[in-house]
Amino acid sequence: MSERNDTDHATDITISAVVGHVEADPDLVAIRHYLHAHPERSFKEYDTGIYLADQLKSHGVEILDNPLETGVVGLVRGEQGPGPRVALRADIDGLPIVEDTGLPFASVNQGVMHGCGHDLHMTGLLGAAFWLAAHRDRFAGTVKILFQPSEETGQGARAMIDAGLIDDVDAIIGTHNNPNYAPGQVAVGVEPMMAGCVRFQVTLHADGTHAGYPHKGTGPIEAMASMVLELQTIVSRNINALHPLVLSVTEVHGGRVWNVVPAEAGFQGTVRYFHKEDSLLAERRFRAVVEHTAEAFGITADIEWDDFQAPVVSDAPLARAVAADVRDYASLEPIRPSMAGEDFCEFADVTRSVFAFIGSNGAAGCADWHSPRFVGLDASIPTFVDFYVNAALRVLDELRAS
Repeated sequence: MSERNDTDHATDITISAVVGHVEADPDLVAIRHYLHAHPERSFKEYDTGIYLADQLKSHGVEILDNPLETGVVGLVRGEQGPGPRVALRADIDGLPIVEDTGLPFASVNQGVMHGCGHDLHMTGLLGAAFWLAAHRDRFAGTVKILFQPSEETGQGARAMIDAGLIDDVDAIIGTHNNPNYAPGQVAVGVEPMMAGCVRFQVTLHADGTHAGYPHKGTGPIEAMASMVLELQTIVSRNINALHPLVLSVTEVHGGRVWNVVPAEAGFQGTVRYFHKEDSLLAERRFRAVVEHTAEAFGITADIEWDDFQAPVVSDAPLARAVAADVRDYASLEPIRPSMAGEDFCEFADVTRSVFAFIGSNGAAGCADWHSPRFVGLDASIPTFVDFYVNAALRVLDELRAS
């Protein structure tokens, strides 16, 4: 990693934190179409990384050493003097989805799709990096450009942190497209934006037997069915109705033969939450339901409960400052929290963070993230660029003044 040589924050430089709408590079639409057509799976974004690095280098952005196998790290040094270092982050991985959009630039990589709009994130960050590199005289300090791998697995942000790529960063700014907002709309503020995530898995152990002699065994199928139904009461009968929480059983398995009661069965799924006390309560009730039901049926249960991702919540002072500028280039909208998760939350453990939704569609009934019919619109690209640029300049200014 390049050594940072600008850690002293300047105090005698006056910089304009807000530039409003910026003229985005006219090639960005073509860049977005290329990225959309060539998605790659998590931690396998090799060609994507080469492409992104080439684009950055062609616009004078310095490429830093990256100990990870995928992802790209760039740096733009301001010419007004030393100052803070702010990171701009975009995720880069695609999903294992067969695209069904009919777009002329649909995925050419069979079975992989940018079904969460990460192609828009990459394009917007490239546009911001191009502008910042061309306007170094507008700011003090440095802007680190982070193209993060493997957001969809929930592991990419932590990998970048563990690799030391955030050690020199005073704050980090991220975005996610949101098809429930229209292009030109931005939602940023102090409220929770994306949910905390739990992954659970239950394995039931019983005595298998002949299907004609169920009394000679302790089959797990009926116990599993009872558990799945009973678990749905956790939300309806235990969680404050004003606190959003979702518990979804998404996969069940048990048995392979029509005339055999299996000795093992199980299920897995997820819990999404915005309040930590709710996730703790849900875990207690979950374990009680599974363990007591298993006991009632004369079987045993192994429970794996992985509360692996916290809600995404921005640093309040920085988020307020960034939000105050949005009306200079976009429509500031209220935050409508998403029950989807985002590993951007990992960065909040090590530095100050700001996160925003950027409108990417807005049509009634449009497909949402992770759908094979998800369509993010090119019209959202300028707003990504505007947000990244203005947020970077504003946060640099706020940090310099603090």
